[in-house]
Amino acid sequence: MKTDGLKNLKVAIIDDEENIRETVSYALKREGYIPLPYTDGYAAWEVFQKKLPDLAILDILMPRMDGLELCRKIRTISENLPLIFLTSKDDEFDRILGLEIGGDDYLCKPFSMRELITRIKVLFRRISLHNKEIKKEDIITIGSLKLNIQGYTVTWKEKNIPLTVTEFMLLSSLIKYPGHVKNRDQLIEEAYPYNTYVSDRTIDSHIKRLRQKFLQIDPEFVSIETVYGLGYRYKVK
Repeated sequence: MKTDGLKNLKVAIIDDEENIRETVSYALKREGYIPLPYTDGYAAWEVFQKKLPDLAILDILMPRMDGLELCRKIRTISENLPLIFLTSKDDEFDRILGLEIGGDDYLCKPFSMRELITRIKVLFRRISLHNKEIKKEDIITIGSLKLNIQGYTVTWKEKNIPLTVTEFMLLSSLIKYPGHVKNRDQLIEEAYPYNTYVSDRTIDSHIKRLRQKFLQIDPEFVSIETVYGLGYRYKVK
């Protein structure tokens, strides 16, 4: 049984390989999760439009609707649903694209079932841990930026910015000390606790998408600044 205190969470497995669906489903059941297997993105999307799971594992290459297209569709109705991509070791472009369109994490096939379960727990624990650390101040305001820590919502100049779990955690990390540079290792440690390995390129992809969301609202947004050779910082005008 799982020991993280999160019970009956529904995890969707969208993969056209029956062996992967069955193996992952078995591992999820052993951890106390409820697996929801789907043969392709289209089958999953038909259900997701009515009710979303708590987390989704998406294979990138699938018939009818691939994982990238399904991710795009999911993000039109939910920015908060944690998403993990499954991809080939050789398809770096697909991995990076998956992160840029809204994925939170990825694993390369063939993958360790133990590592997949760890990544799933990390995503759930990030939300749980973040909420447990909330003090009296649920709203953080820095200039035109407002973060609702309890509700995982962000506004810029009073306009809502829908963020994924990972994007929210990265932004939260950057604004803790405005003007201070956070290197990629520091951002990984704060956005991906529990010693989960992710590459520098993964952080860069998330930051790129985070910036794009603000720029869609405000074309003059420059608050997330790249400090070349060092990392990133949140700059207050």
